[in-house]
Amino acid sequence: MAKRLAVVDVERCVNCLLCVFACARRAGEGGSASSAIAVRSDGGMERGFVVIVCRACPNPPCLAACPVDAITNGKAGVRVLLDRCIGCRACVSACPFGAVRWDAVQSKPLICTQCGLCVNFCPRGVLALEEIDYG
Repeated sequence: MAKRLAVVDVERCVNCLLCVFACARRAGEGGSASSAIAVRSDGGMERGFVVIVCRACPNPPCLAACPVDAITNGKAGVRVLLDRCIGCRACVSACPFGAVRWDAVQSKPLICTQCGLCVNFCPRGVLALEEIDYG
């Protein structure tokens, strides 16, 4: 069965960014610029944080928005065919969750591959891989 990344307890997030760094490292990069996951403040330690990840939509708006069919949909989310992508950013605008991040160096989108590596690095249990069945 397919799995997707889920934010299971955002209240536990302390913005350590280990999930972000793990994702970027998966791509062979340091820092956070090449991460497909993001964490932003919703008021800091007082009000908490928001973890932004691809929701692996069954009918992804990013796929529908792509004018060159550079985004495909599989059992566990979308994949970007970088050789087809023209860098128009239509996918970024189309995502209602803000989960399509932008790689400014390559001028291509960054979308979570649902690999779950970030789950292993989250010390607070904020993230999990959950089984999904789109039927």
